[in-house]
Amino acid sequence: MMLRLLSLLVLGWCFGFVAFTVSLPGPLENNTSDAIVVPTGGPGRIDRGLAMLQAHQARRMLVTGVGPGVRPRDLAHTYHVPRALFACCIDLGAEAVDTRSNAEETAAWVRRHDYRVVRLVTSDWHLPRARMELAAVLGNHVIVLGDGVPGTPRLGTLVNEYNKFLLRRVALWLGIGS
Repeated sequence: MMLRLLSLLVLGWCFGFVAFTVSLPGPLENNTSDAIVVPTGGPGRIDRGLAMLQAHQARRMLVTGVGPGVRPRDLAHTYHVPRALFACCIDLGAEAVDTRSNAEETAAWVRRHDYRVVRLVTSDWHLPRARMELAAVLGNHVIVLGDGVPGTPRLGTLVNEYNKFLLRRVALWLGIGS
């Protein structure tokens, strides 16, 4: 009996993992939002957020999880965008250190600006969990649009992310850490 239950769990995990990997979200096109949120940590994320901001897909952008001491002019230089764009339209959040704290930092910023539709720009493999975390903190009054930056994660990265997604989903269902 235990062997059958264990086999069912393993089989369910495998099917879920396949569904997770084949349904990774891609870039979001032609959707405007009040704001763009970009958690640091993966290639192409900030580039994508800046491109969407410059294409007038949102009024303002938050880069969350920025390292201590990073200044707007440093990022303007690194990403070859005018400093004026950072001065008018980009905020840097330096309090977050992981996906959950990115969501908390973002939620405070969204509430402060009273935004209703937010575009979350992150790696395609990270987007399901990041979006789930942000939606859990923001509640139903803010729409979170996912904008996945295509990546080429290793199998281990996908397995790790899927396991984190599952564990966090269960924790949220049980009301743990919400």
